[in-house]
Parts: sequence; structure tokens; C-alpha cells
Amino acid sequence: MTTPILQFGTSRFLQAHADLFVSEALERGEALGRITVVQTTGAPERAGRLAALAVPDGYPVIVRGRKDGQDIDSTQRATSIARALSTATDWHAVETVFCDEAEVVISNTGDTGYQIGADDLAGPVPASFPGKLLALLHARYSANRRGLTVLPCELVARNGDVLKRLILNLQADRYPESDFRKWLSDEVIWANTLVDRIVSEPIEPAGAVAEPYALWAIERQPGLKVPCSHPDILVVDDLTPYEKLKLHVLNLGHTVLADIWMKENRPADETVKAILADSRVRERLLSVYRQEVVPGFVAKGLGTEAQDYVAATLERFDNPFLDHRLRDIANHHAEKLVRRIVDFHAWTPDVPKPELLAIAGGQ
Repeated sequence: MTTPILQFGTSRFLQAHADLFVSEALERGEALGRITVVQTTGAPERAGRLAALAVPDGYPVIVRGRKDGQDIDSTQRATSIARALSTATDWHAVETVFCDEAEVVISNTGDTGYQIGADDLAGPVPASFPGKLLALLHARYSANRRGLTVLPCELVARNGDVLKRLILNLQADRYPESDFRKWLSDEVIWANTLVDRIVSEPIEPAGAVAEPYALWAIERQPGLKVPCSHPDILVVDDLTPYEKLKLHVLNLGHTVLADIWMKENRPADETVKAILADSRVRERLLSVYRQEVVPGFVAKGLGTEAQDYVAATLERFDNPFLDHRLRDIANHHAEKLVRRIVDFHAWTPDVPKPELLAIAGGQ
């Protein structure tokens, strides 16, 4: 079977996000086709997952949480994955699919996915994801194939721009043909994307538990191709509003709660839903949203969007099925204060934020 979608990464996030979206769209006849999934790490403990992803009857995705005031607990099967390969053992097959079938490339390679080590070229296949992607792009170019769309889903701001720069820097060293560089720049679509869904736990050997809320925002550009049509996929002119809403509503709210948790020496295993069961804490967060966060977005012409996103965020925080521990959110707290609160004030400096600035302290 031809698979026009090639995916790097086998994460539970992609299983309950892009792969599930494509599965649902296929049922409506609104997808490019099915997916070849590629494991990039060669981790032996994931071999069972790789095989289970492509079984004919699919894998389970359990959606649990609260949406529009209703509790949801449903299970469906994702059947979008037709083939599963590993770059460690199936490199030639990966190259064939990349050159002859792929129209869209999706990646979600983790927090260190863009790192390139000094030993990247030590073996027959580059060790890093950017090294592998460049080698495959060069093979496609050499086979005189047309370009394709790359949709990175890593949690990196302007991820398409970042990945393009990495690839062009590598290209200058490894494949320094000027025509190949022009092909990479002009024929390959490097899309900036933003993904958002809490996928709380895996199901073995394949599958995941996820919240109802999901978003895949993709920045529009000429020639862009998306893998499917889906209510949770938005092709937008500018990602900035979506990035700001996620960072300065959802993430900021988490950091406010983590700050309260630390300063009040609350229970070590306390979760987001548990701390919000304390009416005093809940009102404090609601006040921050009403008095400081939403007015900041109003000043940017995004008041309605912020109010809607706050409502959705509170439902996500109240998810009765999710145990999101504050000790995990509190990791790297000082850096998060800067990104989520200080940077919000810098973006909306004319809106008073006494509570948020007190939380940020000397940051």
C-alpha cells in the first residue's frame, strides 16, 4: 500500500494526536492516505510498540476528560498506520518510502530531537534525526523527485524555521551542491506548527490515554499540504495568537499553581485538580485570569479568544481522570517564570499585573 504520510517518531503523543486524526479522517475520505511510521532511535525496548502500531485492527486510544461541561470516557481504535519501520534495521525501505511515496513528513522526536552529536556520521546511517532527514532529502533530490511538506511537531518555537536552518547548515557541510540547496529552500515546504494535547499515559504495547482537547495549528504558506482535514487541525495565517494563548494561559496557569504549591508547602503528591478543589486557590487563579491575563489579551485584540481558551483550560485542569502532579510542573520553575509571566508582561506592558509580577519576583 502506498503511504503518502511518513512519520518519524512512535511517541504516545503522535498516536493520540496526528495518527488518530488521520484515522478519523480516513473514515470520512478526507485524508491523503495512510501512514508509514519510522522509529529513529533503534531503542530495543520500543520494538514491541513498533510492531503493534501497524496491526490490521489498529491500537486503542482512550479519551478521558471534561469537555463542554460533560465528562467523557470513550475508546476508539486508530487504524491509520499501514507500515512500521526502523532506521536501525530498515534504512533502505525507509529511503524507498521517502523517495517514492511520501508527500507529507511528520516528526515528533522528543526534547533532544534536533541535537547533532560529534559522532553523527560514525555509522552507515546518521545518528541524529536532522542527519537522517538530510540524507533522505538528498536521496529524494538525487532521484529527481519533487519536494514535499515537512510538519515538525516538536515543542520548539517556529519549529519549521528552526529545522530548516539546521538542515541547511548540515547541507553546506555534507552535500554542498548549490542546486540541492536551492531545492531544499524552494521545493521543500518547512511548516511552523503548534501542537497541544495532554496524552497522560501509554497503553502497552501500543495506544494511549488522552484528554478530549486537541489542537494542531499549522501556519499557512504557498504549496503547503496537510495530511487530512480534521476539526482539530487549523491552517492559520499566523501562529502567534495560538502560541501566546498556550504559553500565557495554560502554561502560565500551571506555573501560578506550582508557585502556590511550593510557597505553601502543600502535599508532595498534590495534583492540579486537587489544588483547584481548594476554593481559595481556585479563586486566586480565576482572579489572575480575569484581572491580568484576559485584559492583556484584550489589549492585543484577542479578548474573545482568551476568554474561550481560559474556559477550555479550566476544564482541562479539572479533568477527573488526569493526575497531573504539581511537583512535575514545578521543575525548572525559575525559567518558566520568565517565559510564562515575565515575557507576558513584556508583550503587554501597559496592562497592570500586580499578582503576576509578585509571583515572578526578581526574575
